[in-house]
Amino acid sequence: MTKPLADRIALVTGASRGIGYATAIALAKAGAHIVATARTQGGLEELDDEIRKDGGSATLVPLNLTDSDGIARLGAGLHERYGKLDILVGNAGVLGPSSPIGHIELKAFTDVMAVNVSANFQLIRCMEPLLKQSDAGRAVFITSGAANKATAYVSPYAASKAALETLARAWAQETANTPLRVNLFNPGPVRTRMRATLMPGEDPATLDTAEQVAEFIVPMCAPGWTETGKFYDYKTRSLMSFRSSA
Repeated sequence: MTKPLADRIALVTGASRGIGYATAIALAKAGAHIVATARTQGGLEELDDEIRKDGGSATLVPLNLTDSDGIARLGAGLHERYGKLDILVGNAGVLGPSSPIGHIELKAFTDVMAVNVSANFQLIRCMEPLLKQSDAGRAVFITSGAANKATAYVSPYAASKAALETLARAWAQETANTPLRVNLFNPGPVRTRMRATLMPGEDPATLDTAEQVAEFIVPMCAPGWTETGKFYDYKTRSLMSFRSSA
């Protein structure tokens, strides 16, 4: 059986656990070669083992996304090895402190913005030329309902996701007349370590798994996906447009 993502190169950030891990496996099962980044070598090796069990292939890139030069080197390496990138899944993110705004130190705020916003900005800069070399470049960024709700006590996280959404939407507009499609994906509450940190009293059995969520990200990475600048809400299983106030 022909796999829908055969011969496609997919970069997944934050791939050592959670949604990134599950998405990397799902993309590999669909035929993509996975370029997996994360800070933890051990998690990447576990991912590689899982991908190879199903006959897939992966390139492991231990990388802290706050290393902007490292992202640039990754882009150069992908250009040299493949000459293109077909799929970018910007999944890596940190929760940051859970406190009233006035109790949060500036460094804690900027640390969240560095991973959740600035790293994705650098990924866009460095990967756009490669994605444009693909016949159907696809970029999906993982966001959160906190961006729209302006959730109390997680203001750095909420602000960073709101900034990420605007960044992705602007990029979608800039590339609207190209084959590149850029979209956002909101998984909602999912059985991940981040969720457990935020809601320690919650029963994880009441939440969907990262593997369930990943199955809905894969179609957004396929050549047949035509929408851009949109927002997929996993909880309601719906693709949404952003409303403009202008």
